[in-house]
Formats: sequence, C-alpha cells, structure tokens
Amino acid sequence: MGGACGYGNVYCQGYGTNNVALSSALFNDGLSCGACFQIVCVNDRQWCLPGSIVVTATNFCPPNPALPSEKGGWCNPPLRHFDLSQPAFLRIAQYKAGIVPVAYRRVPCVRRGGIRFQMNGHPYFNLVLITNVGGAGDVHMVAIKGSRTGWQQMKQNWGQNWQSDTYLIGQSLSFKVTTSDGRTVVSNDVVPANWSFGQTFSGSQFP
Repeated sequence: MGGACGYGNVYCQGYGTNNVALSSALFNDGLSCGACFQIVCVNDRQWCLPGSIVVTATNFCPPNPALPSEKGGWCNPPLRHFDLSQPAFLRIAQYKAGIVPVAYRRVPCVRRGGIRFQMNGHPYFNLVLITNVGGAGDVHMVAIKGSRTGWQQMKQNWGQNWQSDTYLIGQSLSFKVTTSDGRTVVSNDVVPANWSFGQTFSGSQFP
C-alpha cells in the first residue's frame, strides 16, 4: 500500500504482489519507479529455490545509518538491494533465509491496456500520477498539451507524480511519455474536456 512511487494500492493498480522496494543506489529519486527486474537467488544452496521472478519497482527502501550494511542496514548506500514482497521472495528462496544473494537484470515490462493518467491536484496545480507503463516502465520525461495550449514539459514532483502549473480546466489533454530508454509514446486527447480531479484515463501504450 502507498509507497514512495505514489502508486497507492499496488494490487489495485495492476502490479499485484510481484513488486519490490529499491535501495538508494537503484531508486534514482523515484525515476526508477515502474521499472521491471528479473531476479534469481544465487550462491546459496541452503536457501535458494530454482527459477526466477519478474518484479516491478513500486517503493523505496530507505537507508538505516544506525546499522552497518552487513548487519541490518541492507538498503544503505552503495548497496543494490531489492526488498521484495513476501509472496515474491518465497518464489526464489525459503522464508527462513531472510536475506539472500541475487543476480538481476532489467527486463521489459508487459502491461495490459494503456498507460494510465490519474488527475489530481487543483486548477492551478495539476498532479498526474502515471501508471501501467510498458516497455522500459520507468518514466523519465512527460509533456502535456491542452486543446488551447502547446506542448509543455511537466516536472517530476515525487515518485511517478508529474506536475503542471498551467490552468487546464475545460480542455482536452494529451500526453507525451518518455521512458529511460529514450522511447516516447503520445496519447492524443486521452483526457476529455469535461474531466475532473480524481478521474483516471487510459492512453496509448509502448509496443
């Protein structure tokens, strides 16, 4: 639930239980939110299980400077740590292990339906939560266009919440979403002119 990416209830958002909180070395101030990783337990015959899992980054695992990195401070820099949900962890290791060594790699995210845009904020502060992004998954740049404006760059506010301070009430809205691999997808007029805050709209998707 909740989390530093802003996704709220990750199960309802479609990410299920295959999700992970990233340490500082991986989180990238929220720009890694939505990225997908394939993880396998390695070099521990006592605790590792065969096979791998694919998880989505949905949260931040904060450092704990009061503890040494090898004794509880698992998310301290510069460690690359994946704090898995329990159901995900149990697919690659036995419960009693607690912490296991892993190998990982970035993989494309496979999503159903289009990229989702949730409209939050107030008339002069539009905060758009972007979820369900396929391909690279992690959004690094967003532009917005009203039916009476040109394209305007949005600012990352926190996690995958993107901000525009332009008055856009009564305008249909289009979005350009760019992920970490440099690919861009455009969702034209995905939000109708009669939109209101709290609503969510589904746009185009990365192939």
